[in-house]
Amino acid sequence: MKPIITEKMTMLTEKRNQYGFVVEKKATKPQIKAAIEKLYNVKVLDISTHIRAGKRKVRRTKSGQSEGKSNTLKKAIATLKEGDKIDFYSSI
Repeated sequence: MKPIITEKMTMLTEKRNQYGFVVEKKATKPQIKAAIEKLYNVKVLDISTHIRAGKRKVRRTKSGQSEGKSNTLKKAIATLKEGDKIDFYSSI
């Protein structure tokens, strides 16, 4: 599980007390909820997930065309109980 730290997620954190994570594709909502509560010692009220499909990438170089694909990701948005917070920067 890896936290998502972007401008959009920061706005969601400030306005709705929601935090984003990149999780394993096979993880279920109850497993994600339990892992977040155990790792960060907070109370999770709701989990929403979605899978972002990998996209094809093409790069043209002098030696020819190089093709590839970006990875497929599963993202989870966790809504925490009022008053609970997660500080991602405390362990740096």
